[in-house]
Amino acid sequence: MPTPPAVSPSDTEAQILEAAHRVFLRRGTAGARTQEIADEAGVNKALLHYYFRSKEKLAEAVFLRAARTLFPQMLQALAADVPLRDKLQRAVEVELGILDENPYLPGYLIAEFQYRPDHLRSILGETLPVDAMRRAVFDGLQRQLDAEAEAGRLRPARAEDLLVALLAQLVFPYAAAPMLEAVLGLDADAREAMMERRRQNLADALLRSLAP
Repeated sequence: MPTPPAVSPSDTEAQILEAAHRVFLRRGTAGARTQEIADEAGVNKALLHYYFRSKEKLAEAVFLRAARTLFPQMLQALAADVPLRDKLQRAVEVELGILDENPYLPGYLIAEFQYRPDHLRSILGETLPVDAMRRAVFDGLQRQLDAEAEAGRLRPARAEDLLVALLAQLVFPYAAAPMLEAVLGLDADAREAMMERRRQNLADALLRSLAP
């Protein structure tokens, strides 16, 4: 087994993880190769295995890093104690900020959950309070929707339906970027312009879709 280099082990581990993050997001777990990850990190394969033992362990570390990037901030925005429109706008801005920095993230996470859903749900549940965060989001959002419906400002709606619509509008252009480019001719600039329109208008558009 190789001896770690003179640099800090934490620095080397972080360097490998950052490289693996880029490779896994490009290739997915099935398509990624440890040699490509080692080359991207500027280390040899033996050193990669010193820190992460196996491709599976490295894949789990990358998945958790990606999930922790995407999910907590979004859920916190949706659980905030603010008016409904402000909550949706905050969620839009948070999510688009993350996706602008990590455009491969949605496609990667969707593919990973399809590839090994039970295993990844278990890993995610062990490291993030997903159930508690989800309950806080759904319960709070449903109370607001019910109050708006009772006041006659919105039609009755379920929180999960609103969240699916919100996430679809935000995530799909990133997750399906190659398809949109091929079918609709949307290059990166056109997609960026689309997402800026969503940043400005999506919260209001979602609420208008529920108008009585």
